[in-house]
Amino acid sequence: MAQATQRLADAGVPSPRFDAEELAAYVHGVKRGELHRVKDIDFDARYWEAVARREAREPLQHITGRAFFRYLELQVGPGVFVPRPETESVVGWAIDAVRAMDVVEPIVVDLCSGSGAIALAMAQEVPRSRVHAVELSEDALAWTRKNAEGSRVTVHRGDALSALPELDGQVDLVISNPPYIPLTEWEYVAPEARDHDPEMALFSGEDGLDTIRGIERTAHRLLRPGGLVVIEHADTQGGQVPWIFSEESGWADAADHPDLNKRPRFATARKAMP
Repeated sequence: MAQATQRLADAGVPSPRFDAEELAAYVHGVKRGELHRVKDIDFDARYWEAVARREAREPLQHITGRAFFRYLELQVGPGVFVPRPETESVVGWAIDAVRAMDVVEPIVVDLCSGSGAIALAMAQEVPRSRVHAVELSEDALAWTRKNAEGSRVTVHRGDALSALPELDGQVDLVISNPPYIPLTEWEYVAPEARDHDPEMALFSGEDGLDTIRGIERTAHRLLRPGGLVVIEHADTQGGQVPWIFSEESGWADAADHPDLNKRPRFATARKAMP
């Protein structure tokens, strides 16, 4: 594993030791903390195949077929955006906000759902919530449905900009991790994302805010007065996104929030009372 760690570090992998251990655990069917139980003589040569794939910057989650998000283990692969750790703080804020609402069975809508990570975390951690996951891509939707099987999440194929008209004015919280990378930033995106995540889950117009502008209108349509919207954005967009949720457009309390690294990560706003 020391050799694998060095190879991954030389290839520019951001977390070489973690990935080397995670690949070893995957190949041997154990948890990372149980690797000491695998004897040297039993170490599987297939490990080096997995290391070579990661060395070529194939996402770790595509090799293992799984991604961890809050308390969930999700199935992921080609065709769906791999959930990122920074989104966990976005969901944590949303869960606290819904729990604080004086609503017996809050209705939550997750737009651009992808793997279903956000929707499933909301359903799991707010047990009486009614959660709807909306995804446009057929490829991604297959993963949404696979992960949501047996859960309380209702999955819909639809465009985030026109989704769920039957819920207009009834939703308590709208949440989304939409595409937000400017097209001009393509060459600076990490190979794991640029070459393997779906393009429609990454890029959104010249400034990266096209989808967020559309979701602002959808959220205003779906939410009840006093309902909340929570939307992730790039750490370079912190000064821009709250302005999209302006008082003139029917919003109040628009604000930005930092992630665990103290970088602006998501914006929230409340639909103004009539």
